[in-house]
Amino acid sequence: MSKKLIKTAQKELARARKAWRAAETLLEHQLYEDAVSRAYYAVLHASKAALATIDLYPDSHRSVRRMFGLHLVKANLIEREYATILTAEQEDRELSDYNVNITIEQSRADRRVDEARRFVKRIEEFLDAFEAQGKNRGG
Repeated sequence: MSKKLIKTAQKELARARKAWRAAETLLEHQLYEDAVSRAYYAVLHASKAALATIDLYPDSHRSVRRMFGLHLVKANLIEREYATILTAEQEDRELSDYNVNITIEQSRADRRVDEARRFVKRIEEFLDAFEAQGKNRGG
């Protein structure tokens, strides 16, 4: 296993954790649209961390979703519910960032931030298992 893969995955995961903490802070301050946006970026970076473990580096939001589903979910490495979360987070982020006629309610922001927390935690577990597997192989 390449140290480059692990290092890139760890960097993406660190960014995911920062985005999640920002989402939590924004939620606490009742800045719901911004909390939803940061929650999405937590999920995006966590997705990119998982994809980095298989040497994939998508260059667009759309390709992250596609590759996550194809290479991680369909390969039974990550449960399908996380692809659903990624999609919902992206859709709500686009609404909250670009549609001024939409108001994000607290309950929706709470749900998105909680899903981002669960998503980041699941990818942390995935990366821990990936690193342990590499150590067991002598990598």
